[in-house]
Amino acid sequence: MLVHTFRKHQVFNMNPRYILYIHLVLNDMILLTTFTLVYVLSYIVYTLNVSFCMFLLSIAILSDANNPFTLAVMAVECYIAVCFPLKHSLICTVQKTYAVIGLMWLIGLLTVLPDIFNALATESLDFFRSRMFCFMPNIFRNPMLKERRDVSNIVCLVIIWLTLLYTYFQIICAAKLAAADNKKARNTVLLHGFQLLLCMLTYVFYLSIEGLTFLFPRGVLTIRFIMSILIHVLPRLISPLVYGLRDKMFRKYLRKYLPS
Repeated sequence: MLVHTFRKHQVFNMNPRYILYIHLVLNDMILLTTFTLVYVLSYIVYTLNVSFCMFLLSIAILSDANNPFTLAVMAVECYIAVCFPLKHSLICTVQKTYAVIGLMWLIGLLTVLPDIFNALATESLDFFRSRMFCFMPNIFRNPMLKERRDVSNIVCLVIIWLTLLYTYFQIICAAKLAAADNKKARNTVLLHGFQLLLCMLTYVFYLSIEGLTFLFPRGVLTIRFIMSILIHVLPRLISPLVYGLRDKMFRKYLRKYLPS
């Protein structure tokens, strides 16, 4: 319904803020679909072909990497709208918005391609033909990959958090507290920070599974299922809905497609 509302109304198609928002929604849809598919198939047949599993995990990693960057760009757009209102229409154009989205996907590719290339270079052909439980440590087995991924995640998150903090405090400094629009912008950046905290839960996913599996070794499948729901599914459902329903204009048009 969110995507349908965006597509049906030109007022959203020409607004960079809503374009970024619907990109966030689509990105979460891709992530939820791939993770759900992986876990449903894993519970039905338990093991999957390694090549197919690698393909699904790569899509999930790519979409997961895009999410924090989208939140940071949305915060910057909000900052420009408040601090540089006269230049906003020149800086935040539809063309530039799609170019930034393309850049985010390119950066996401740079995070996942090293893992794929390393696996292709180090693993045997029989490995890609084999079947195993579709779990990232089982597919990307080189320990150096995990260290590289941790370092890149830390660097990206530091940059994104600094961006959010900078935009938040700049909005506070530039805005008069009595201005309703500026209050909304400040609260929006805070919401982006909350959404980013939800995204960061994915970085403790494997650590939490390892810890709980050590405590409850017989419940490994149940643990993976529950942690997947809590860390991957619920935040991706809540975050876009909260942001979309909070926006008055989007909520106004969305009501037309909700059952009365």
